[in-house]
Amino acid sequence: MLMPKRTKHRKMQRGRTKGKAIRGSSIAFGDYALKSLDPAWITSRQIEAARVAINRHVKRGGKMWIRIFPDKPLTQKPAETRMGKGKGSPESWVAVVKPGRILFELQGVPEDLARAAMALGAQKLPVRTKFLVRETH
Repeated sequence: MLMPKRTKHRKMQRGRTKGKAIRGSSIAFGDYALKSLDPAWITSRQIEAARVAINRHVKRGGKMWIRIFPDKPLTQKPAETRMGKGKGSPESWVAVVKPGRILFELQGVPEDLARAAMALGAQKLPVRTKFLVRETH
């Protein structure tokens, strides 16, 4: 699963998920893309499940890019612990996704196969998504 090798700080505040994605909102590498329509935290497990689903459907043909990376630690306190005593220890990693962010890109497969594969991958994610095709000029 994806996670940073090292970080500057072990724990992070939650922050807010408002506004639209400015960076990473256009197709940069492949011909087809999956774009987020909702704000969310996407866990490393969800990213991995979507990646596996897409790769299995295209039978490892073509090339795939994952455009998000889980670099935000989520902390959790142990079960049945009283309030107080500080912040819990980091348990999992999430990627902060805003509306308009490109999540996955595909290249080297037919459009109908890419559309079906991205639909399977989208089912594994907690956001509404849209399938995009690169405009050719």
